[in-house]
Amino acid sequence: MADRPNIVYMLNDHQPYYRHGWDGGPAVKRPNFERLAVNGVTFTRSYTACPLCGPARRTMLTGLFPHNHREIKNNANHPYDREVYLDLLAEAGYRNYYYGKWHAGPGTAYDHACQGFSYPGYNNPYTKSEYKVYLEKRRLPVPEIFIERSFWPPVLNSGEVNPMREGELYRQERRWCNEHGCGVMLAPTDTHEAFFLANLAMQKLRELATSGEKRPFTLRVDFWGPHQPYFPTQEYADMYIPEDIPEYGNFCDVLSDKPEIYRSEANFPMGRDDRLVIPSPLPWSEWQKVLARAYAQVTLVDAAGGLILDAIEELGLSENTLVVWATDHGDGLACHGGHFDKRSYMPEEMVRVPLAIQWPGRIPAGQVSDALASNLDYAPTFLDAAGTGFSGPVDGMSLLPLVCCETSEWREDLMCETHGHMEDHVGRLVVTDRYKYVANAGQKDELYDLEVDPYELNNRVDDPIMTGVLEDMKTRLESWRARTDDAEAL
Repeated sequence: MADRPNIVYMLNDHQPYYRHGWDGGPAVKRPNFERLAVNGVTFTRSYTACPLCGPARRTMLTGLFPHNHREIKNNANHPYDREVYLDLLAEAGYRNYYYGKWHAGPGTAYDHACQGFSYPGYNNPYTKSEYKVYLEKRRLPVPEIFIERSFWPPVLNSGEVNPMREGELYRQERRWCNEHGCGVMLAPTDTHEAFFLANLAMQKLRELATSGEKRPFTLRVDFWGPHQPYFPTQEYADMYIPEDIPEYGNFCDVLSDKPEIYRSEANFPMGRDDRLVIPSPLPWSEWQKVLARAYAQVTLVDAAGGLILDAIEELGLSENTLVVWATDHGDGLACHGGHFDKRSYMPEEMVRVPLAIQWPGRIPAGQVSDALASNLDYAPTFLDAAGTGFSGPVDGMSLLPLVCCETSEWREDLMCETHGHMEDHVGRLVVTDRYKYVANAGQKDELYDLEVDPYELNNRVDDPIMTGVLEDMKTRLESWRARTDDAEAL
């Protein structure tokens, strides 16, 4: 048992799998994520189990689909009545450390045998005493943001006048840091929440490396970014020229063959009465500016994660440490007519996510895998590495036999699901190496040939040429439902 690895898990929030920048434009700079991938394996077809924070985060804790763990929407707060991998690792002798966003239902990471920095719900690190101490020790200022664009209406639903006004300075002092807007943080980069969390994690890694303790540890860092608001510091904002970003492949989609859920949009000015305005009220030249800030936010979070990777190497921990870097779900920014954030539809932008894994001596370096991976698989993978597992069946599988080249057998299709966001909607998709089928309850279904239509502009669910493919995809989806529908949970 002495050779059980340490486990370091870094989780970005709300980041899609960028294929080539946005449609052939400048690639999003992620040198540290790519460094991890070069030293291990990166997945080109990794998906979320649900394109929404709370359900996806509970999935990553339990290895179960949302319809089984029952945290089917953000802040559903379903009790923890299923096993959580953090508890099982603690029972197996691991020391657990957790830094960052929770947003996985009731309680915090402290309720699952963890130490660190964890607050209930989505929350806001910028208002916490630990962050204020961090600023004081480093003589850093309280960050202010120059707001370039706000996607909140002039008056919020609460009746409050929009506090985030374009062309003015703003401080992130609300109960959560989920403002819908973009701008530049006018402060040193170290003031950003990603660097605050990275420094907490590095401090703990130094303590662990010098403690003489023989028990393995797991350390998890859940960044708030690159989820909006897109508030990079000037250092990272300067890395991207908006005019270099070409129009995204489905930005001008008029949604003629899409289900109604694609027409939902609450953000201002793209939405009017919660309906997407087509064509977009913002010209592409304005979306370029927003995307440039989103790109910069990704690169900033990548740099913070890179500090943690540096610490693992410098402290001599890398040889016996499994490192996983992933994202909970994607981002619908600028897709299918000009959306902001996410909703109940499930395009590739929202369900396909980055994933890289490193474990020197166990995982051969330099692998690029097109296997269909899911964040269902993360918890089973951690427990497998620790020599333990869930007491009963779960919906995910350990990735270790695949990435350690112990087997070539793997799933040929994969299911994702949604129970809606800001409305009730049940949707389930199944994807293969080429096709994608989405069953939308009460609305038009979808069928795409991703090989020739990667931007999902041609819904072929009614195409008679695709009848055979459609029936095959329906059979695959029904097989997933039969295997994973848990009568006890339902």
